[in-house]
Amino acid sequence: MLNLLKATLSAACLIALAGLYGPPAVAAESESASTAPASEDPNYAAGKRAIAASDWNAAQAALGKAVASDPGNANAQNLLAYAYRKLGSLDMAFKHYNEALRLDPKHLGAHEYIGEAYLMAGNPAKAEEHLAALDRLCFFGCEEYRTLKKAVADYKQKSGAK
Repeated sequence: MLNLLKATLSAACLIALAGLYGPPAVAAESESASTAPASEDPNYAAGKRAIAASDWNAAQAALGKAVASDPGNANAQNLLAYAYRKLGSLDMAFKHYNEALRLDPKHLGAHEYIGEAYLMAGNPAKAEEHLAALDRLCFFGCEEYRTLKKAVADYKQKSGAK
């Protein structure tokens, strides 16, 4: 009986660790499970493909259509903001990141990406606010937290900030 209990606990630990150290998120996968669409909009799917191909103009066009047809989709808002950020349009990026976070305040990808946008805008204090939010949301840490933490550290090192 004791061996069965040990085996069960070992298996449970391995499953938990697999969840903690699974594959890292990529831009098109930084989605909130709570706002994932039941059936994926073709424009949203095209936008994700364009992001995977680093075609920011095509991503912006497709995701703009996806957001127009479903403005309540936090994932589409987040990825549209990501495309705008990659195009250098920070005002539009902030608009859509903030909308994604209004729709889903626990959206890990939006917190990471808006933090990176704040670093691009030269505002590390705001980036650190989103890093703190990720720290609260990711009880055991998450890829979004680690990525933004590294970006903040790199920014500080390059700028000489403490």
